[in-house]
Amino acid sequence: MRCKYVFGVVAIATTWLGMSTTWAADAASSYPNRPLRMVVPFAPGGTLDFIGRILADKLADRLGKPIVVDNRGGANGIVGSEIVARTIPDGHTLLVVPAGFAVNPSLVRKMPYDTVRDLAPIGILGDSFYVMVIPASLPASTLKEFIAWARARPGQLSYASTGTGALTHLAAELFKMMAGVDMTHVPYKGGGALMPDLLAGRVVAFFGTMPTVGPQVRSGKLRALAVSTAKRVSAAPEIPTFIEAGLPGYEVAGWFGVLTTGGTPQVIVQRLESELRAILNDPDARDRFLKQGMEVEHRSAAEFAKLIRSESAKWQKVIKAAGIQPE
Repeated sequence: MRCKYVFGVVAIATTWLGMSTTWAADAASSYPNRPLRMVVPFAPGGTLDFIGRILADKLADRLGKPIVVDNRGGANGIVGSEIVARTIPDGHTLLVVPAGFAVNPSLVRKMPYDTVRDLAPIGILGDSFYVMVIPASLPASTLKEFIAWARARPGQLSYASTGTGALTHLAAELFKMMAGVDMTHVPYKGGGALMPDLLAGRVVAFFGTMPTVGPQVRSGKLRALAVSTAKRVSAAPEIPTFIEAGLPGYEVAGWFGVLTTGGTPQVIVQRLESELRAILNDPDARDRFLKQGMEVEHRSAAEFAKLIRSESAKWQKVIKAAGIQPE
């Protein structure tokens, strides 16, 4: 009797596996069979929005189906990410995220989804970088001069970010720890909102992307002290790295990646990864991405998954050291 039961279970499991395999194969052969949705988990008009729209435009051409860009901002990207995490796992809903995606589990006590289980990495589009800028009116021309000036005024200065827990916040907290300076954090709702106070000197530093701060740097209203990457970037080769400017070991690598719903058949994930690689080899796409401050560097789904784990661990330490409490 026991034998019959065991054989029955095995037969059911084998049948289910066969059905699952057949469904996955059918899904892959007909993919995509309808328009796709590209969720951008932030408001329109920002760097991530522009990058998502460039990707959607190029991917639609390659897949032969239209792609609707859906901006779903809120909670540092969690609102839009949850939409994708809860969608049917068939590869028709995509999610484009910045590096802050890996930080959210350390900032929120109860995440509405599991980052590893409910979302499937497709690949990295490339790297972004942050530029530390200060008002041109400050009596500091270099990073070393700014650090010395700030150290002489402990607790008297404030710096801006685009929100608590954003990488513009964490990058500054890491700088504070490594440089030994004491500045107060002032969060704003985006780069545009903080710019008037930064230009007026009411806040004395900001770690921003080049599309956000570049126009003010070029006009001479802001001074760029250093870029956060290990090497100088082609989009701003005149700006030294933090290492060159006198803060060894400081590096904050931003990035942009693409995911879909967890449980999506692997053949579809592989198809999307292949299409992503082809897009990033397209000279027109590379040029358009570069204009948004992104250095194109494709990395696979497996490499993306590994990066999410390592970034989460890195920023969890910074969050704890800075005393940032999960909400």
